[in-house]
Amino acid sequence: MQQLNRRIIVFDDEQDILSICEMVLEDAGWEVFTFNTCNDIVAKVTEIDPSIILIDQRIPDVGGVASTQLLKRTDSLKHIPVILFSATDKISVLADEAGADTYLAKPFEILDLEKIVEVYAKSSIA
Repeated sequence: MQQLNRRIIVFDDEQDILSICEMVLEDAGWEVFTFNTCNDIVAKVTEIDPSIILIDQRIPDVGGVASTQLLKRTDSLKHIPVILFSATDKISVLADEAGADTYLAKPFEILDLEKIVEVYAKSSIA
């Protein structure tokens, strides 16, 4: 069975969200990388090689939908589960448009964050 790398990237322009995600996910055994823009996203993701990516819909400069579409068009990265998160009530539609694997509505419960990450972590090594 393939071993799971425990690296995760969180892209969000809200420092509070980055801090919460970092604290919760590190406590769950993840090596967490955070960015407040999605500039050079392909280079960042390629270098870090995470098991999962969380990305905010409203992140500068091009946004979560366009960034996710770019990742999913990149052959070497398209297998990495992407979780789109946002406070918009249209998050499920945006996640579909982006090609994200799933979504998490903001504000979210810590337990929901932990659960969704673990589900997609397991699916990334299946």
